[in-house]
Amino acid sequence: MAIVLSIQHLPKMTLNPIAVLNEPRKTRVPYELKQGQSRVFHQLPSGLNMEVIVQKSVKEKNPDSGKGPPLVFVHGSYHSAWCWAEHWLPFFSNSGFDCFALSLLGQGESDTPSGTVAGSLQTHAGDVADFIERNLSLPPVLLGHSFGGLIIQYYLANMRNELHYEMQNLYPKLTGAALICSVPPSGNSGLVWRYLFSKPIAAFKVTRSLAAKAFQTSLSLCRETFFSATMEDNLVLRYQELMKESSRVPLFDLRKLNESLPVPKMTDCSTEILVLGAKDDFIVVNPV
Repeated sequence: MAIVLSIQHLPKMTLNPIAVLNEPRKTRVPYELKQGQSRVFHQLPSGLNMEVIVQKSVKEKNPDSGKGPPLVFVHGSYHSAWCWAEHWLPFFSNSGFDCFALSLLGQGESDTPSGTVAGSLQTHAGDVADFIERNLSLPPVLLGHSFGGLIIQYYLANMRNELHYEMQNLYPKLTGAALICSVPPSGNSGLVWRYLFSKPIAAFKVTRSLAAKAFQTSLSLCRETFFSATMEDNLVLRYQELMKESSRVPLFDLRKLNESLPVPKMTDCSTEILVLGAKDDFIVVNPV
């Protein structure tokens, strides 16, 4: 199963430079960029800055092949742009794609808005759309993990939904999308209820790991929640530390989020969508 990369011809967007801070920022997340990667900051209409880890296509690898569409990566809870920078960005840049991993507000090196949460489904999708509109000249492929996948579903619904036709310009068209171990359109409450009745011990672990943030202090629970059972302790410890620092405020107010779900159905959607799951996934597989 593959994404069909057929770029729709649109009027060329205005290409604005990504905002790069003149003064060094204090690193909140101890992630060292890999060779070929850079960290820049996109200034949103609110004036807040959103971290972007960029890794451009390695053109000399395939000089005769056509350049693919840009890829924009959106993380889930307790993560930020670093989770894509570990393996996904190097792989796809070597395959001829310009890659952009975003840190949603309140996560990673991005600014934190006022209030107790980072944003809503609508504001996060709007921030992704603003980045695309102002920085990319070709329709990208959006890739989202966990709640990042739910944000992309909202983006797609508003991009294509005829009821929101007047919002088309706010959600630039895409070449495709990939939902990677994504939260479904109805949210994760159904998953929790299924766990309660079918796997009560697993349900307890999920609640303790995520809601109580026990994954931050328990190595075994962190591994079981996010990673393969065979991952080495030193790697689990490294990612555990990164996840501790990645989310200064919750990504959503889950009660308000659930009130806005399910995400509207996509009507007459011609955008190719790839949906990926994992056989041994405990909740949602970590993208690193």
